[in-house]
Amino acid sequence: MPIHQQEQLPDLDDIQRVQQPVIDPGQSIQERFEAFHALNPWVLRHLEQLAADCVAKGFRSVGVGMLFELLRRRYGEATHGDAFRLNNSYRSRYVRFLIERRPE
Repeated sequence: MPIHQQEQLPDLDDIQRVQQPVIDPGQSIQERFEAFHALNPWVLRHLEQLAADCVAKGFRSVGVGMLFELLRRRYGEATHGDAFRLNNSYRSRYVRFLIERRPE
């Protein structure tokens, strides 16, 4: 498929600048994730849209690593190069959300 026809991914309209929470060194990864997610709920929505798009296109498996990289690319397009700091340690937390919301 030509590259120009692959731009069928979710809209960029809802992508916002990432807000980083103030982190206490004693916080658990879960507490840091919850603080990040509270400030950036759109990240989950976009990961869910990207996963649904992949499934609709016939992907047999969809990995959260791929979804993170797709979202990083989309973020770069929407913000004109603003650094998108999405902590890879949050991957498992987002997977849990995605499975809870879309178990299929």
